[in-house]
Amino acid sequence: MSYDGLGPRALMRSVAFLTAGALAVPLLAACSSEDEASKPLAGQDIAPAARSVVADGGTLHWAVDAVPETLNTFQSDADATTTRVAQAVLPSMFRLDANGRPQRNPDFLESAKVVETEPRQVVLYRLNQQAVWSDGREIGAADFAAQWRALSGKDSAYWTARNAGYDRIEKIERGDNDLEVRVTFARPYADWRSLFSPLYPKDVMGTPDAFNDGARRKLNVTAGPFAVKAVDHKNAEITLVRNPRWWGHPAKLSEIVLNAVPRDKRAAALAAGTVDLAEIDSGDVQRIALAARAKGAGAPLQGPAAGRTAAKALRSWALAHGSDEDAADDEIDARKKLTRAIATWETQQDGLRGFEVRKSLEPAYTQLALNGSDGPLADERVRRAVARALDRKELAKLVLKPLGLPTVPVGSHLALSGQAAYADNSGALGDQDTAEAQALLVSAGWVPGGPVKEQKKVEKAAGAKGEKADDESPGGDDGTYVVDEDNKANGDADRERKRDHHREQYEKGDEGPRHLAQDGKYNDKHLPQGGAPGAYAPKGTAAPAGAAAAALAKDGKPLTLRFVLPSGPGSASLRTVADRISRMLERVGIRTEVTKVSDESYFKDHIASGQFDLALYSWPATAFPATDARPIYAKPVPAADGSLTVEQNYTRVGTDQVDQLFDQAIATLDEDEENSLIRKADARIWAAAGSIPLYQRPQLTAARKNVVNAGAFGFQTPVYEDMGFLKKGAAAGPSGRPSAK
Repeated sequence: MSYDGLGPRALMRSVAFLTAGALAVPLLAACSSEDEASKPLAGQDIAPAARSVVADGGTLHWAVDAVPETLNTFQSDADATTTRVAQAVLPSMFRLDANGRPQRNPDFLESAKVVETEPRQVVLYRLNQQAVWSDGREIGAADFAAQWRALSGKDSAYWTARNAGYDRIEKIERGDNDLEVRVTFARPYADWRSLFSPLYPKDVMGTPDAFNDGARRKLNVTAGPFAVKAVDHKNAEITLVRNPRWWGHPAKLSEIVLNAVPRDKRAAALAAGTVDLAEIDSGDVQRIALAARAKGAGAPLQGPAAGRTAAKALRSWALAHGSDEDAADDEIDARKKLTRAIATWETQQDGLRGFEVRKSLEPAYTQLALNGSDGPLADERVRRAVARALDRKELAKLVLKPLGLPTVPVGSHLALSGQAAYADNSGALGDQDTAEAQALLVSAGWVPGGPVKEQKKVEKAAGAKGEKADDESPGGDDGTYVVDEDNKANGDADRERKRDHHREQYEKGDEGPRHLAQDGKYNDKHLPQGGAPGAYAPKGTAAPAGAAAAALAKDGKPLTLRFVLPSGPGSASLRTVADRISRMLERVGIRTEVTKVSDESYFKDHIASGQFDLALYSWPATAFPATDARPIYAKPVPAADGSLTVEQNYTRVGTDQVDQLFDQAIATLDEDEENSLIRKADARIWAAAGSIPLYQRPQLTAARKNVVNAGAFGFQTPVYEDMGFLKKGAAAGPSGRPSAK
């Protein structure tokens, strides 16, 4: 799980992804066709190049969030960098293709298939005869067996983060020869392809001490195109070098150095030439796009000079040359600092001209989480009302359109477009519908009125000569609303009720022809001369679309939800989305109280502990939802002390039916049936309205222009041995593929 730019590690398959920040289907609504799920919404953007035009040698400096605390992906403090290292240096029996589907890795496997189903499921692995560990030993059954024993959950001395799948294995044995491994399952396991990816040597998995501590800071024995040379916490970098015993295509790069660079420092690192490849935020995307323009191209002032108008410059000059010596000195110092900042920024812009932005969609989605453990959201009708108030298309457009990415809302909790299990099951809940949302709230007992925050009464507009209008109703209000004031401070409950009454009268046509508002939008030809925001519309005029509804209350309490958000600079886009969501909820009478907390405490002190009503965070997609997604949506179970065991279901919303569908999906060996069950489970997750998928997260990567086969990978597992720099004399063709000059 993650939120934009930050986040704790979701305990999901390392082959699937993480970050994050990010985390990502009905029988109740008809499933989408296979054609709709046949490809991702956005493809890879990695500057693909044939190996023949990639130079031999070179060091790629790749920015990461942090040097990991462990190199063991099966430990609880493993992170995204742990996964990146494992992909480059360890065996994986299967890896993901561009559609997010598992494919056999021919460097390690000649074949892998279910050879028996009765009385037990048996999978036979036939290993590549060239596959060896870096110490020269063949990869074989002993390594598979050691990993199974460590991760089976039977020995508590192993400090494992997860054992899903391994706990279903009965035994592992050698086949007819050293290249065959037979895995017998005690219970059928649909997601058997998720196992042994990555595969650690028996040296790491063989004993609890070796598992717990042996692979935290070093990996002495590996089996990939690269090997770990050094983990340098002092200088915040990990160095990977070519593995001389690698039997596949030799790595093009001599070294990959993973440099820990904070997100807000990456533009500077790119410009300084200390990093060649880095995931970046949207603000840095704009900087690189601006740098790509020719110098002096007439672009508006940017960076430290942004917003410095001629008037501000003149005022600054006047202060610096004025008679007030103290003010003059302060202004002179400020001008010098600004000059230095502008010079630094311009120098960085020169450095950024050697980079381009490669973009796709991450295999992760951002969701709105609704805490259903207590309070108003414990009522499913209120959760459904929140969901029906949201325009998910608008939210996706808000984030993705400025980046030129597809603005399609995510239709599934359990898969993303392109994956086999994907189908848009949002119909189980329904699209945005203000009237339906309000009806659900009424049925739950939330009605206009009750204790709402007192607001200062707006003074009435004066008449033609400036005197106050004297046609006030006995209640002190004539039923009008202030144009453009509807989304500001709420009036008292009586005025809100009167406004609703007049709106109903107007919509029925009882008040005659429409005036300022026409079909919920302003119609300029009906504006009276001098009409402007702040003027009063005539009695009975309907409020514009998007106007706040009257505040709702029940049993003397207002309907106000705590919206908890991270406050760090990397989460600016989340806060923008949250602001838009709050406005959408306001239209149906739901108020929000936004609380911004530190990035460090956001997950631990708020999400995991349930101290929120609404929150935004992301889940990574997985090729194995029956295994990996179950803990996220499992029904919470009461513990002996009265607390809830929630696993990773931080919304605390779950049903027995969803659990049963997951259990059925994990136990079938029919892939079509498994996908059908996953889609049914997703439809019921939608209907429970514990979490609302919004949009697939943007994946934005800055890459030096001559770096190829690297960038925004999308679903696909990176092919580390093909990454490198273009040879001199090679150039990218129109398709993005290099062509010789």
